[in-house]
Amino acid sequence: MSPESQEFLATFVAESYYYWASVLMLLIHVGFLAYEGGAARSKNVLATMVKNLMTLSLVGLTFFFFGWWVYNAFPLFPLQGGIVGPWTDAAAEGTVGEVLGLVQASYPWSPALGPNIADNLTGVFWFAFALFAMTTASILSGAVIERIRVGAYSVLAIVLGSFTWVVAASWGWNPYGWLFTQLGYHDFGCSALLHAVAGFFALGVLINLGPRIGKFDVQGKPRVIMPHNLPLTMVGLMLIFVGFYAFLAACVIFTPGQTGEITIYGTPMTLASIGVNTTLALSAGLVGAYMGSKADPFYTISGGLAGIISSAAAMDIYSPAIVIILAFVGAYTMPFVGNAIEKAGIDDAVGAFAVHGYCGVFGSLMVGIFAAGYPQPDGIPSINFGAQLLGAALCAVLLGFIPGYGVSFVLKKMGLLRVSEAEEIAGLDLADFGIEGYPEYSILSEKNGHSDPMMVPMVEVSPKA
Repeated sequence: MSPESQEFLATFVAESYYYWASVLMLLIHVGFLAYEGGAARSKNVLATMVKNLMTLSLVGLTFFFFGWWVYNAFPLFPLQGGIVGPWTDAAAEGTVGEVLGLVQASYPWSPALGPNIADNLTGVFWFAFALFAMTTASILSGAVIERIRVGAYSVLAIVLGSFTWVVAASWGWNPYGWLFTQLGYHDFGCSALLHAVAGFFALGVLINLGPRIGKFDVQGKPRVIMPHNLPLTMVGLMLIFVGFYAFLAACVIFTPGQTGEITIYGTPMTLASIGVNTTLALSAGLVGAYMGSKADPFYTISGGLAGIISSAAAMDIYSPAIVIILAFVGAYTMPFVGNAIEKAGIDDAVGAFAVHGYCGVFGSLMVGIFAAGYPQPDGIPSINFGAQLLGAALCAVLLGFIPGYGVSFVLKKMGLLRVSEAEEIAGLDLADFGIEGYPEYSILSEKNGHSDPMMVPMVEVSPKA
């Protein structure tokens, strides 16, 4: 094989790796579609699913127009320098010059993002990050089902999916990010950088959005609003689990010329460790949530995701024993957090804050305890609790809760956040589309050979308290 062929093969392997990992990440969104559609009541199933389709499309477009630029432009801001863009001196050298090269390749008009046989990798990296961004916004989607306006949700999804979490990633999930280079922050699987940002963003939105009609009685005690199709919800979460194997695989850096796999921080790792640790985290999380929730089906299957998030931040370096412990503890305590949020009068329809917000912060902080002192590349501080604490706080508060609360507050004051009471009672499927997700109809007698249509009695069943 000629040297040219060997070089092309190395490029093609890396290109194919990220391409197919990103395609498999789409299963996360198939899962969210089923998960949230099943979690909604039947009168809202179409509206809930269409909202997920809009998440995919709007975040995909806005991440192309400015989200990818944000990731590459913000790593030095504000601790080491300004935001890098067209205003930056083209003759800049050193770190700024290196960052500027990446920024120029991230403009929507850049040749690197079009058909370009001289650059096989920039486009597949964009593809992977776009899927990360869509996943982040989809976490908000489930929390606010059955009462948010589509337009308001679209604005919030774009802010979260194409800006706030991207800033977090630029600071702490970027080889030039100041949170990593200056402080030593480590979050391989984005426990805080993605999940905590999305979970706390959702919490801010929920405070302004308010609970669904009938969720709380006159004394303020929460009522159970059962998913209209719990089996569909459980199947949806299983698909999300499959997609998260691809999500974590796409966090591995593998490019031509390397002699081994590394994290985005340049630390060595193996893909095998992700396979082992993700499986153990999923398994321990399911068991933990089953025990913590006393076998509640909804919390139990959510525990699989809680277990992965609780250990994802250092899944690249944790031993299997540590993964099992952290996944179990995070998932075991997750239902208590979800119930506490509900008792506080906040209606989080799918437990997004407990699973993503709480477990994301938990996962980030545990790195500072169980991986403290782990060496990072030359010139980078070793993993330490202070960096993990600061990173988790920035993600949860500055880039999560504050923008979520602030943007939704403005939308609320403008009367654009929530649907009307009449629309909510009738169901968003009828309000938005004029049709029902499960239309009932009679077969005309002349078409069926009978004089009278068959009448089927309907029985209303109340869920257990």
